[in-house]
Amino acid sequence: MRAVVLVCLLAGLAHADLFTAIADLQHMLGAEKDVTSVIDQYIAAERDRLDDLRRYAHEYVHRNAHAEAVGPEFVTNPINAYLLIKRLTSEWKKVENIMLNNKATTFLKNITDNRVKSEVKFPGEEDLSGAAIALLRLQDTYKLDTLDLSNGIIGGEKVSNKLSGHDTFEVGRAAYNQKDYYHCLMWMQVALNKIENESPATVEESEILEYLAYSLYQQGNVRRALSLTKRLAKIAPNHPRAKGNVKWYEDMLQGKDMVGDLPPIVNKRVEFDGIVERDAYEALCRGEIPPVEKKWKNKLRCYLKRDKPFLKIAPIKVEILRFDPLAVLFKNVISDSEIKVIKELASPKLERATVKAPDGTLLKRATVQNSKTGELEHATYRISKSAWLKGDLHPVIERVNRRIEDFTGLYQGTSEELQVANYGLGGHYDPHFDFARKEEKNAFKTLNTGNRIATVLFYMSQPERGGATVFNHLGTAVFPSKNDALFWYNLRRDGEGDLRTRHAACPVLLGVKWVSNKWIHERGQEFTRPCGLEEGVQENFIGDLSPYVNDP
Repeated sequence: MRAVVLVCLLAGLAHADLFTAIADLQHMLGAEKDVTSVIDQYIAAERDRLDDLRRYAHEYVHRNAHAEAVGPEFVTNPINAYLLIKRLTSEWKKVENIMLNNKATTFLKNITDNRVKSEVKFPGEEDLSGAAIALLRLQDTYKLDTLDLSNGIIGGEKVSNKLSGHDTFEVGRAAYNQKDYYHCLMWMQVALNKIENESPATVEESEILEYLAYSLYQQGNVRRALSLTKRLAKIAPNHPRAKGNVKWYEDMLQGKDMVGDLPPIVNKRVEFDGIVERDAYEALCRGEIPPVEKKWKNKLRCYLKRDKPFLKIAPIKVEILRFDPLAVLFKNVISDSEIKVIKELASPKLERATVKAPDGTLLKRATVQNSKTGELEHATYRISKSAWLKGDLHPVIERVNRRIEDFTGLYQGTSEELQVANYGLGGHYDPHFDFARKEEKNAFKTLNTGNRIATVLFYMSQPERGGATVFNHLGTAVFPSKNDALFWYNLRRDGEGDLRTRHAACPVLLGVKWVSNKWIHERGQEFTRPCGLEEGVQENFIGDLSPYVNDP
């Protein structure tokens, strides 16, 4: 009962969505220490209560021994009779009160009240599921072996403690709850292997077998599903579903293929997310980048951008990453001190802000625009949290906005506010366009600034592994380099969306990913980026005074 009270009260402190931002998880680091302290204090309080009970028990033993020594005549003495009755009534009530006076509820209520005032949040069931699904996403994207991952090994390097059989089972169960039988099968097999070496086992074999059997059935391996279910019925004869499932599988086979060797386990991955370029996307995330097209190979270069009065004093380094369409990296355009200020301004808003529109208000969990309604909504395919920072919020934001205008040459008066994002466990953003396509008629309608003509993406941290920005159809991957800004045009010179700019943020494998981005809109760019004189004309550089004006 005490355990139930503890779990229920802690559950009341749970906050979902912690898994969607590493910043929130970092705040949670002290929580385990707090839990240990809570348990120690509770044990100390309970020890005092149990010591009182032990004292009463000793007194009862002593008095009972005396009464037994005297025999039946003991109660013939009226004083002894009175004391016996008193001990079994009023004194017993004291014992009852001590036994019932479990301090867990009061104790935990005080802790709950303190935690509500505290900034530390506790994870909920959604966070546990989200963390498990993140492991599966990382496993697929980076081709990680299930056993290695469960043993804390990534890319041949030991990065964490091993998962127990139960830890592994929970990952498999999270996959099952998503109807992802491909991953459920892999993780349940590893869980089964792990409990063979555990004493005692951290999870019952019968629990694993049921999930494993059903996953095999979903993969078309009915005979193996039947075999495992028969074992389940044998080791857990009172299992509520085992016998019925045995009959179900037998009826399904109708006596066929009932003898001979069991068919091999062939685990087939089935995608449900509708991302047609999944393989190309994941290959780019792993750094499997196709060779640069021959016609551009000798054209990619760096130069100093000096086409603004201020830039003549402080030129900006520009690295051309690709042509057709153009993508460049502006080098060292945001300082560590500016990054620190921006993160400090954004962090509280990541935790507390409510979901609103991008007209200078704030967001909590990352959102995307519904193409039909134009409204912002929670994104299941984007694992991050973000906040919008107004230019007048702090001098650093205003300075960064001015600098964007300097290095892009594009008017910033109609740009969206600076958006800051912190990616969570396996944080990613599936392939998407930044601009609104023709069918998205209501997109940016409230802003009245036209479509998103270009994107600036500041890398404010550098993950140890993963987290690349990839352009799926172009075979281009840009891995985060702190202090730099990636830039590309979303629209062609004629104002049409450039479908080649479909891009994605790869899952963060190890480390932390902070980015900030600026979506620059069409209105106000009539003279800074006019339409071309010829159809299909596009830029080969950024800046009017580039020395490479005659390049491709």
